[in-house]
Amino acid sequence: MTFYRAPAAVATAEIREKGSRFRALIAPARDETDARRVLDALREQERDATHHCWAWRLGPDGAERSSDDGEPAGTAGRPMLQVLRGAELSDVIAVVTRWYGGTKLGKGGLARAYAGAAKEALAELAVEERWPTVELSNELAYEQLGSLKRLVHPPEVVFAEQEYGSRVRVKLVVRADRQAEIEESLAEIGAAVDAFDTG
Repeated sequence: MTFYRAPAAVATAEIREKGSRFRALIAPARDETDARRVLDALREQERDATHHCWAWRLGPDGAERSSDDGEPAGTAGRPMLQVLRGAELSDVIAVVTRWYGGTKLGKGGLARAYAGAAKEALAELAVEERWPTVELSNELAYEQLGSLKRLVHPPEVVFAEQEYGSRVRVKLVVRADRQAEIEESLAEIGAAVDAFDTG
């Protein structure tokens, strides 16, 4: 299982075509809720815009969706999605907001403008490598906790949660390519482990 590329921050750019303004925003989005939050905030902020077209790719497998938001079918969302694919990005949303300038651009012109705005923002984007992760839920005795803590090495292995009772319950988030190694180490110290894929 290999890493994938994701935005490390937000990037914006603006282009003009025959009087129309196209403002692109590319932002991190860990899931659909994050992506919709970005989109809703832009719609609220730019109420005077004609269209808010968008595309997103989410998770290690790059689950995709896009919308033309009232533009002719295939002229906005899909070209933006192809820009994100070409950059091999995931956990990302691209939104291009358009203010109509009075001159029709035709289907080809629209597709070029939406893709072009997204490419301009992409040129400004800081990117990071992200690895698929697995959550390991562990239950162990207090005397085993020191041994477990020695396995924690951020960002590959991090504490997500700790709960203290008659025994200690600990959740670790582990890079997926290290899962087998960490599970083996946990078994050696006697921790009971359940694994959950977190994407």
